[in-house]
Amino acid sequence: MRQFKIFFTFLMIVICISSCSKFTKIQKSKDYNYKLTKAEAYYNSKKYRFAQQLYEELFPVFKGTQKFEDLYYRYAYCFYYEGLYRDAENLFKGYLEVFPNSTNAEEVDYMRAYCFYKQSPKIELEQVNTVKAMGMMQTFINTHPGSAKNKEATEIIDKCRVKLELKEYRGAELYYNIGEYRAAALSFSDILNNYPESPLGETYKLMVVKSYYKFAKMSVIEKQEERYEKVVYEYEDFLDRFPESKLLSEASTYYTQSQNQLKAIKNEQISSPTK
Repeated sequence: MRQFKIFFTFLMIVICISSCSKFTKIQKSKDYNYKLTKAEAYYNSKKYRFAQQLYEELFPVFKGTQKFEDLYYRYAYCFYYEGLYRDAENLFKGYLEVFPNSTNAEEVDYMRAYCFYKQSPKIELEQVNTVKAMGMMQTFINTHPGSAKNKEATEIIDKCRVKLELKEYRGAELYYNIGEYRAAALSFSDILNNYPESPLGETYKLMVVKSYYKFAKMSVIEKQEERYEKVVYEYEDFLDRFPESKLLSEASTYYTQSQNQLKAIKNEQISSPTK
């Protein structure tokens, strides 16, 4: 088994050296049409790194010729297939500037937007490219109203929106878990306002009620009355928005407890009038 591994490793090294040697000969060739043919062969066999290097060398040779558009098109895709999405996006943008009337323009316009989507990071990180992808996809839809890609573009916008919503939710949840209840209440309210059609809307609203209740409960006595009144207001808004919600009964417990606290506060004020 060990001998087989050694032999296999040696074989791979020989193949690699042989491939590199052949590629170097192609690079040194002054027959530019031959180099272009080899670049296309590498591209078609998915050896994008080799193809990309040859296309790059041929840029100044074929610029301004009929072959340049296809060369540029494939060159941009080499970066995309290698996962270099930022470079690919810049090249797709450049392609559209050089060939705005190309038959490939719609496809390339979509791919430019898609590169931003591919650069969308993990949910814990800043979502600049996620927001950018949404904007670019919407612009694509507006620019190409009859495109077959519009359904896919809409789905990507929806996925990005869900991702942004989840990021906001985790932020609000973190505030709640560390006891920053006012910040949590404001954050859950923002999510509800930013994503009014979310299927989790009633959950966000319940968290607003719970957060304001806990905020009121931990407040100094002088501030409790206005803060319990805020809980009552948010519960009534919950009832108005989601009258059939299964979470209404849980929300009502905070409402009832807040009402009881308000009554106790008012009774205390009556029994201890200010002199």
